[in-house]
Amino acid sequence: MEWSCWAVDSMKQNIKAFIYPEDDGYVVECPDVNVATQGDSLDEAIANLREAVELALEGEDPATYGLAPDPSILVTIELGRLTRAG
Repeated sequence: MEWSCWAVDSMKQNIKAFIYPEDDGYVVECPDVNVATQGDSLDEAIANLREAVELALEGEDPATYGLAPDPSILVTIELGRLTRAG
């Protein structure tokens, strides 16, 4: 029994995703579950990410992806280049 507890503890608790601006919207990449999506707004991109990840994991054992049961989605957002004043 101890081994199975260790195995769950060593699994990832978070699914990592990256959002970055492109053209007139946002692109989302989620390499942990091999998902990519997009949205016209940041809110739409996030909603599409959640739906895409849920569909990717539907009927799957999260352990297949090295994930603990009921993982969270951790998002990194690129806001674009900074412009310097002056």
